Order: sequence, then C-alpha cells, then structure tokens
Amino acid sequence: MMTEDKATRAKAKPHGLGRGLSALLGAEAEDYASLDKVRDTKAVPIELLRPSRYQPRQVFDTERLDELVESIREKGILQPILVRRLTEDPGQYEIIAGERRWRAAQKAKLHKVPVVVKEFSDAEALEVAIIENVQRADLSPIEEARGYSRLIEEFGHTQEQVGQLVGKSRSHVANMLRLLGLPEAVQDMLASGQLTMGHARTLINAEDPLALAKKIVEDNLNVRAAEDLARSGRAKRTRPRAASPTQAKDPDTLALEKDLSQTIGLKVTLNDQGGGKGSLRIEYQTLEQLDEICRRLCQN
Repeated sequence: MMTEDKATRAKAKPHGLGRGLSALLGAEAEDYASLDKVRDTKAVPIELLRPSRYQPRQVFDTERLDELVESIREKGILQPILVRRLTEDPGQYEIIAGERRWRAAQKAKLHKVPVVVKEFSDAEALEVAIIENVQRADLSPIEEARGYSRLIEEFGHTQEQVGQLVGKSRSHVANMLRLLGLPEAVQDMLASGQLTMGHARTLINAEDPLALAKKIVEDNLNVRAAEDLARSGRAKRTRPRAASPTQAKDPDTLALEKDLSQTIGLKVTLNDQGGGKGSLRIEYQTLEQLDEICRRLCQN
C-alpha cells in the first residue's frame, strides 16, 4: 500500500524528469534549490566509502573491471565518485555513482579516491544511479527493469515519468517491466548476461520460457535461432488442433472478426461457445503491438 508520503511524491511534479543526470546533479538550480551546490572534488580515504543500497547493477563484469584497474594504475581516477554522507554516520559516505571505479581503486590498492559530495533524497539517489548506468549501457536488461520497478513501487513514479527521467519512451519502460514476469531463473540468466534483450523478447511470448532459455544458453543460440525455435515449438503444438475437425463459423461471426481485425490492425479470432459465452483472441507479433493494445484498452 502506498504511504501518504509516497502518495504525495507521486502527485508532485517530478524533479528533473526529462532532463537526465545534469538536472539531478544541480545544473537546473530552480528545480533543486533545496540541494547543496556541488562541492569541489576532494580526496577521501577509500575505506570511508560504502556501496549504495540503491545500486541497480548487481553483476560487475570481471574482465571490464580488470581493464579499469589497469587504467587507474596508469592514469588514476579521471572522473570523481559521486557520494552523499551517511545519515547515521556523517563521517562516512554512500556511493551514488561510481561504485565500479571504487571497486577498481581497491584492487589497484589506492588509499584515497576523488569524490564529489552531494545531498540526495533516497529517490534521487536511485534516479541518479539508474540514469548513470542506463546512459553508459552498463546494466543488464533485468537490472534495468528492476531499477524502473523500484522507481515505480518505492517512489510513486508512473511509467511515463520513468521514461522521461531516463530518456526512454513509455513503451520501452513498459516492455522492460514485462521482463519481471519471467521465471526467476530466467531473470538470473538475463542479469548475468547469459541472455540478451533480444532473447528476452522471444522468451516473454514463449509458452515455457525457462525451457527455451536453457536451450538458448546450452546451444549458444543467437536471437534469430531462438525465434525460429520458439516458432517451431508453437507450430508443433498447434498442428494437431488444425488437423482436427472444426465447427464452421457463421457468416456474422466471420464478418465481425474481419471488422475487428481491420480496426486494430491485428488478427482477431472469435470463438462462440453458445449461450452468449465465448472468447476473443488478439494475436500480436511484437511487444510494441502488445503495448499499443494495452494503451487502447486503458483509454478513458
């Protein structure tokens, strides 16, 4: 249940939405008048920094981290780590953006790291963390989806507001959130990079996404091969039904199917079970088509 505080934030004008990371860092002064100005970069002992509880990235690529370690050894940390002071211990800092740099600095055996100290609310801390990682393309699809979900569930943002915040369309946000409906094991494969977003689109529509995901990983299938395998599985399941005798539909039902199909631009099937009962089936080929269906159904 949304608390009164969350409800108030949800109704309020979202800070910095549509302006990205620069607004949240204070470039838009009128929107963040209550925040401290960005202080000059300063060096602090590396042990005083703590990972953020709002870090959307859960998996850090070992090879890329080692490359960053070598770069830091040669040239140092070129971009300061963005932090905020811990409320419970003002002498220590929570990392808002730059945890990978902090991890690499530890491996490079640095004693101090450059930081910029800023005051952020919890919501703003999550927003900055997501924006930085999305803009750098550092998140796996499932990490991105979980970040969007937290902005919606914990801080009262709408899908449209989240899209404006990270510079993505509402349909992109909606499509990413659908990944959270996949089995947990499949989500773990996405988080670890075993599966790509292209694979994920195929899995969302699969009858048995876990079995298909395992097959993709075991056989190292590319997206096209995964799509072909999914279509093949659907064809095998539907072939016996297609070969069995079917009841002829009356002309009125066929005409209505045709009218509905032309209206929405997708194949529509009506199954009249008699007695005023039946079912309506709308077939879509892409997540964008599904999103458009949902948008129309939710109008008014």
